[in-house]
Amino acid sequence: MTRQANTFMITFTTMLATMMQAVDTSVANVALPHMQGSFSAGVDEITWVITSYLVANAVIVPMTGWLGNFYGRRRIFILSLGVFTLASLGTGSAPTLSLCIAMRVLQGISGGIIVPMSQAVLLEAFPAEKRGKALSYFGVGVVFGPIIGPILGGWITDQFGWRWIFYINLPIGILAIFLALIFVFDPPYIKKPEGDVDYHSFLYILFGLGSLEIVLSRGERFDWFQSHFIQAFAVLAVVGLALFIWRSITYKNALVDLSVLKNKEFGAGVFLCFFQYFVLYATLVMLPLFVQNLLNYTATSAGLILAPGGAAALMAMLVGGRLIERVDARWLLFFGVLTMLASLKMLSNIDLDVTFSYIASARGLQGFGTGFLFISVAAAAYSTLPARQMSHATGFYNLIRNEASSVGVATASTLLARRTQFHLTRLIPDVNPYNPRFRALLTYLSRLLPVRSGFPRTGERSLAMAMISRQVERQARAMSYIDIFRFMSIVLIGFLLLIPILRGKVRKGSAPSGE
Repeated sequence: MTRQANTFMITFTTMLATMMQAVDTSVANVALPHMQGSFSAGVDEITWVITSYLVANAVIVPMTGWLGNFYGRRRIFILSLGVFTLASLGTGSAPTLSLCIAMRVLQGISGGIIVPMSQAVLLEAFPAEKRGKALSYFGVGVVFGPIIGPILGGWITDQFGWRWIFYINLPIGILAIFLALIFVFDPPYIKKPEGDVDYHSFLYILFGLGSLEIVLSRGERFDWFQSHFIQAFAVLAVVGLALFIWRSITYKNALVDLSVLKNKEFGAGVFLCFFQYFVLYATLVMLPLFVQNLLNYTATSAGLILAPGGAAALMAMLVGGRLIERVDARWLLFFGVLTMLASLKMLSNIDLDVTFSYIASARGLQGFGTGFLFISVAAAAYSTLPARQMSHATGFYNLIRNEASSVGVATASTLLARRTQFHLTRLIPDVNPYNPRFRALLTYLSRLLPVRSGFPRTGERSLAMAMISRQVERQARAMSYIDIFRFMSIVLIGFLLLIPILRGKVRKGSAPSGE
């Protein structure tokens, strides 16, 4: 088999694995009500199906570099695919909620290994000047998976039941394992770490990142630091992460190699990655909530409104993958940011009469900008890293991506709740009998309602008052979503300040090596 054909098969294998994991990250969200009924569980109990996956995923991601070097990248990649596939079977067939959560933990651990391992394997299959193209292929799974996940999950749940959203991983996982056995091999420069296993770092990162993920995913539900539950986990997160950083810096054979951050381009790329996914995932969560809760869209329609963004992102990544070889990456970054700012500007002008096509257009514009950002940020970040550090770098990069997503969603959820209360306090004073506009509207609705509804003229003022109050609340919530989109615009403007730090072009003629 030629090198080109072998590269294609490695690309297909890693894309398949990444897509499977990325879809599974979000596919369960739409099935939670159905799972809640199957297990007779409360809301707080069933949400651990999501939280357990996120916690396990966050804990394992930064350790993938060490695991790949210690056990061999090929072996750990295939093992993680196998565990993920079996855990999907276990989740779908779980008779109890406890077993379902346990299987989701296994899915989170193995899924957290799959993505950075896939990225490391893919980057090493391409020479340095072709890494932009490689990342465009990798981005198909990373960006498109969470978009198609809720749509696919909703359709499968409606047609076949929630268990099939996990069973569908079986043929995909088996195919990915088969291809990995044939085409994925360890590069010769990977060496097994010397010395004892760094168990201290493992415990620190377990408590630090695990607690942080619980704070981010459950904070809004428990009113953040008003809750002793959140306070306790926040302290654990700070202490655990501080000890982990100290251990990683001072211990010779640390579990995670933080020296990759000494590379200027990679360090800047990590910060840009955080901003990018902070904005992206906050928007991905807020848009479906807006159209479902305020515009009464169905779950399927809410999922479809994200589809143009996925298609545009795919197109942008394919174009960007070719342009990155010829154009200064900073120009592509600048174009991507401007495109996303234009999208957020459109979303900042929405109201309760906004059309499906308007939101879909804004989402498509955002997806197009996201595609260029994904390619240019990642390509510039990895451009000057030696290949021997690639496993540690991809693990750390994907950790930042995951945490940025969690922080973005948590921030947006908190802003939604707080800004809704703020706008209600501004709007409610106008709903009083001394306001002539309010009196006129109340009188109009009181006279209109019995005629339209066919009911006798009894209690019409109370009904009209309830309608006005509901509309005021809807307006307050709509204004809160607008505030969120404006805040995300400010975050993206801060993104621009780091662009000059990055290297403009990747080095040509240097294939991955151990240097």
